[in-house]
Amino acid sequence: MSTSQLPDPKDRPARLTVGVVGAGRVGPALAASLQLAGHRPVAVSGVSDASRRRAAQLLPDVPLVPPAEVLQRADLVLLTVPDDTLPRLVEGLVETGSVRPGQLLVHTSGRYGAKVLDPALRAGALPLALHPAMTFTGTPVDVQRLAGCSFGVTAPDQLRLAAEALVIEMGGEPEWIAEERRPLYHAALALGANHLVTLVAQSMELLREAGVDAPDRMLGPLLGAALDNALRSGDAALTGPVARGDAGTVAAHVAELRKHAPQTVAGYLAMARATADRALAHGLLKPELAEDLLGVLANGTDGTKGDAG
Repeated sequence: MSTSQLPDPKDRPARLTVGVVGAGRVGPALAASLQLAGHRPVAVSGVSDASRRRAAQLLPDVPLVPPAEVLQRADLVLLTVPDDTLPRLVEGLVETGSVRPGQLLVHTSGRYGAKVLDPALRAGALPLALHPAMTFTGTPVDVQRLAGCSFGVTAPDQLRLAAEALVIEMGGEPEWIAEERRPLYHAALALGANHLVTLVAQSMELLREAGVDAPDRMLGPLLGAALDNALRSGDAALTGPVARGDAGTVAAHVAELRKHAPQTVAGYLAMARATADRALAHGLLKPELAEDLLGVLANGTDGTKGDAG
């Protein structure tokens, strides 16, 4: 849904008081974005010093109060806590009578859809799952990054337009995700984004070990081009020794990694195997070159089984 396709004004949520339960990196940024859209943050809960600092920076003058009091003050409550904490939090808020009929409860978990809020729904709340597909820093730059950010949206059919309108007001692009598809959707994002951070960090460490003074400057243009090519062309963008079938080069890589960074070998082998499979399936890796390459990936360089099993 494009931001040019705005819902009818009658489907947009009225100006709301906003509360945040869990002042991690996500909640204060979303509340600040809603404030820019005309809503009014009125309460936030946070326990750690870091949470309190984030709340003070992004939501100045908004009082820090216990979670139950956040719900008392707010029409729209953002539940921005870790995935494993969310079900217990919802149950606890309902059991203590904190949830009010007609209150909008929004969680930002990628894993869960709206059903995790069923206890609150039975108490009369209006459940929405709005997950921003974005990495957060806990600083004001996060509010800017929400512009054009996709949100995975799951909600009861009668609340779909309200959910999409809230996303659009935050500058985001709503993408409807079926309840049963939420774990797969979240796994896809984790595979692409979280694992990318690990790969880049490992690559920078290895470049430093190789004597490169500014690995970030070296990697920036390369990774930017690789990402752009992958988004445009998919598997056709594959390059490098695995896609070419250069078994000797891959064997040399594995030998060097075993010597200098053995903790990276398992990841290298696993990603190289996945790359080889995709290159073969798309006709990029010649079958006659694949046998030696797959032998290296299966056995390492010294005839023993690789770390990735």
